[in-house]
Amino acid sequence: MEGLIHYCWMHKLFPLKELKTTDGKSIEVIDPGLHNHNAGPDFFNAKVKIDGTLWVGNVEIHDKASDWYVHGHDKDGHYDNVILHIAGQIDTTVQTSNGHLLPQMQLDVPQKVKNHYQELITIDQYPPCYQIIPQLTTLMIHSWMNALQTERLEQKTEAIQQRVDQCNGSWESAYFVTLARNYGFGINGEAFETWARSIPLLDVDHHRDNLFQIEAIFMGQAGLLELDAIPERYQQEALKEGYFTKLRDEYIYLAHKFSLHPMDFKLWRFLRLRPQNFPHIRIAQLANLYFQRKAGLSQLLECDTVEKMENSLKTSVTPYWETHYTFGSSSEKNEKNLSPFSLNLLMINTAIPMLFAYGRHKSSDKLCDRAFDFLEQLKAENNFIVRMWKQCGLKVENAADSQALIQLKKEYCDKKDCLRCRIGYEYLKRDK
Repeated sequence: MEGLIHYCWMHKLFPLKELKTTDGKSIEVIDPGLHNHNAGPDFFNAKVKIDGTLWVGNVEIHDKASDWYVHGHDKDGHYDNVILHIAGQIDTTVQTSNGHLLPQMQLDVPQKVKNHYQELITIDQYPPCYQIIPQLTTLMIHSWMNALQTERLEQKTEAIQQRVDQCNGSWESAYFVTLARNYGFGINGEAFETWARSIPLLDVDHHRDNLFQIEAIFMGQAGLLELDAIPERYQQEALKEGYFTKLRDEYIYLAHKFSLHPMDFKLWRFLRLRPQNFPHIRIAQLANLYFQRKAGLSQLLECDTVEKMENSLKTSVTPYWETHYTFGSSSEKNEKNLSPFSLNLLMINTAIPMLFAYGRHKSSDKLCDRAFDFLEQLKAENNFIVRMWKQCGLKVENAADSQALIQLKKEYCDKKDCLRCRIGYEYLKRDK
């Protein structure tokens, strides 16, 4: 309930009666203040008239007034500049650490707001705010979608920055790890990130002109050059073909040279995975991309159009993998290029976030703006989240829209954080 009281104060959703302190003084809220999400009072720099006198300072809110003492605010000097204490239930007087008795106001959440909030957190139909979406203004939707797009890119920037830190400050290595993770396309994302961290790129660079050696290191570090990694029914055929043995022998030599240790091949998942998404195929594609010198951040930064960015990510496999999905398991010949669908996802989830993150790192508005421009030029994702919002009446015209709506579902709807959502605000304040 405290969160709902916060919400009503912040948006001035007050009951239809005069606001008064517990000792009968009139209250006029000029400005509820800036909501503080960190330690300290709940709202900073509020402006409140109490009995005709203007007060400027902080506001603290609780379910019950006695929570002031439960939380130790009476002994904390950070709360000495509170000008008004608000609670859903006033069960005691409160004072600051310097002994000052604070004015208090009981804030009753309007019944309609309570009812609407209860609907939002209990309705089974998803999303629960679907009824109001067709009534929202184009300006409100556009503004909220823009904010969500930025929020999603900033969230991805934090993840990329963590990878940079883990890669000892190397943005090139962090880009390779990010690219590899997204080559897992969800199911094998964690395994691909683990694999990419195990690749000593500086050592691989010594063999960058030799695709066979690159593939040997990449496959070997993935643990896929261990005989036990091949299903038993394919082992004899793999040995007979010879390619597996050649790669394994080359990896043994390079592993000794660079002190390499492979990851556990059991981390890879194959269940309900389409053959074109098998890690063997994706790793072969990454090896080819690296060999073509297209897997680096410097190449990405040179892409000033979507077409150039797409070309920088296009890749295929080596000849052996044109007729195989795993070692020893042959298939019809297929170049196994990245599909347009996969390329679109890689641009959305890897290239563009990396542009934005590096732009923030370099304080480059040019790179950040390019990231937003590219999102607006790319096709929207087609997944159940996007289709759900379309059914509710929201237009999804490009990748910027689909990314915003994915952010909305994952960070607001799934967490039932309707009080921070602008659509939730519109739902709560409606009359019916």
